[in-house]
Amino acid sequence: MYIQFLAEDSSGAALLQHIVPKLLTATISYDIKSYKGVGRLPAGLKPTTDPRKRLLLDQLPRLVQGYGKTFASYPPEDRPTLVIVCDLDNRCMKEFRQDLLDCIERCSERPNTILCFAEEEMEAWILGDKQAVTFAYPNACADILDDYLPDSICGTWEVLANALHLDGSARLGKQGYHAIGAKKHEWASQIGPFMDHDRNLSPSFRYFREKINSLSVPNV
Repeated sequence: MYIQFLAEDSSGAALLQHIVPKLLTATISYDIKSYKGVGRLPAGLKPTTDPRKRLLLDQLPRLVQGYGKTFASYPPEDRPTLVIVCDLDNRCMKEFRQDLLDCIERCSERPNTILCFAEEEMEAWILGDKQAVTFAYPNACADILDDYLPDSICGTWEVLANALHLDGSARLGKQGYHAIGAKKHEWASQIGPFMDHDRNLSPSFRYFREKINSLSVPNV
């Protein structure tokens, strides 16, 4: 079996690189591709931005049809799965999921696809494992970590920034989007190796875990 993961940015891909191997059996191969932002779904099936900008949702119809055509050549019992992982940000999950499903349904060639969302941001998955955070950053502020409610809508990256760095979110906010993105990638790379999928308290991570675990169970 083969699984293709698509992540909206490099920090999401970096985190997946650490957690996916812990969820899959050795007999399942996979690949993780990252994009440079989530973008938005095109009104039709044709992308509306330059492909070189690598915006995940804008390219989604093309990607779904491409993978659908490629995966169709596999025997049914070994047919690969496409897993799309992105942040919810401030979206309604029910509406966002339906928009993606509608887009996928309109594609003439489409693979088996699983949609997984980090509640608000991918840092919710990181904060769901407080022990992993403190392993990677022993000086992290315990009070901030303890006050965080898993998958709460609270400015997730800002919470993690403030837990790890003095005036973290304020300082990073002044440095701009690229500095924030670089730091998010660093957190994923440093904390990801310590994450334990069994102790993670993030509901959206647990959903992802269950969906990926289900792919390891052979069809009867």
